[in-house]
Amino acid sequence: MRGHMKTTVILLGATLALGGCGAQFLREAGTSIDNGTFGNATMNNTQIMAGEKNYVIDLARRFAADVPSTINFAFNSSQLDAEAQSILRQQADWIRQFPEVRFRVYGHTDLVGSDAYNQRLGLRRAQAAVRYLSTLGISRDRLEAVVSYGETQPLIVTENEERRNRRTVTEVSGFVRSHPSLLDGKYAEVVYREYITSAVPPTSLEGTGGLAAGTEG
Repeated sequence: MRGHMKTTVILLGATLALGGCGAQFLREAGTSIDNGTFGNATMNNTQIMAGEKNYVIDLARRFAADVPSTINFAFNSSQLDAEAQSILRQQADWIRQFPEVRFRVYGHTDLVGSDAYNQRLGLRRAQAAVRYLSTLGISRDRLEAVVSYGETQPLIVTENEERRNRRTVTEVSGFVRSHPSLLDGKYAEVVYREYITSAVPPTSLEGTGGLAAGTEG
């Protein structure tokens, strides 16, 4: 009887051991250390080369994180002050790294004045920013200042003068489609390229022209 029970215990232990091994072998290799990102690098590269991954969005986020994207203006003016010029120089340094990328500058005003006037003023502010960026060696073909939000997108909702609303915002808008890097499908080089040495930019500011007083925004 004791020999029979001993044999039963041994067989049961062997069965449990084999069952445990079976459960282990059913799991994919590497699952014990996979935190959910295993294979992402290969997938990412495949999507880049196939043009499936939208790096315009990724670059836009990187631009906004790396440099100030907004400059501000005095009341009823499209003149660039020293602070605005300093920020635009930072933007130009970043833009030079990516000759395959296009940018758009949006102009805004505060809520003082008529809608029509503020639309025109917002556009003049965007044009002033583009004009200054072009003096820093950025091709006008890569800069666009055709959209003005006027007073329709205030940061601070107030009927009074508000400097934070008087601004332009620079954003990544797309790729220069004819650029050789894009034709070769080298998107990864566009996104991850290290900073390049660029020429010393000029510091002179072209005149942006005055505005009629009394209207605003």
